[in-house]
Order: sequence, then C-alpha cells, then structure tokens
Amino acid sequence: MSIATIAYEHLDCSQAGRPLIAGKNFKVNHLVEEHVAYGWSAEELALNHPQLTLGEIYCALAYYADHREEMDRELTASGDRAVQMHGESRHRRISSHLKRPA
Repeated sequence: MSIATIAYEHLDCSQAGRPLIAGKNFKVNHLVEEHVAYGWSAEELALNHPQLTLGEIYCALAYYADHREEMDRELTASGDRAVQMHGESRHRRISSHLKRPA
C-alpha cells in the first residue's frame, strides 16, 4: 500500500507549518484568517487581494480544508498571543507614545 502525496500547485510548503503562495511571499494563514473571520468566499478574497489569482486562492483554501484542525489551532494560538502581547506593559507604552498629539 502506497501513501499518496498531495501536491498544492500554487503553494510553497517548504517551511513546515508556514505555507506561502508560491513566488508571492503571501501567507496562506492570512487568507484563511479572512475566510474564517469575515466569511469571505474565494471570489471575495480575490477582490481584496488583486495580486493573487483565483487559482492561488482556491489552492490555499484546499490546503486549509485538508489541514483544518492544525490550522485552526494555529489561528487560535496566534490570536491568544496577540491578546497577551496587547496586555503587556511594553506594548502599551509604545502605543501611548504613538497616540500622543504632535
């Protein structure tokens, strides 16, 4: 019995856990976040990212469908890290400096 390898034509999966749109340095996670958070379809993602082809977007969504559990865990962890960092005093200091009137 042989194990079939799935190839994603438009993706660069050479970095473990960090698939990119090949040749564009665009993270698949970014598209998936928008797809999940906003409910955007492939066509809506294409309208918002004109630098990507519809084929590249469908390929990214296919990757997500095949790796949903793993990617959902990563997205949750990323969101948790963002909330944690937002609460750290060193980040609040930077924010307060940026918000000061000129």
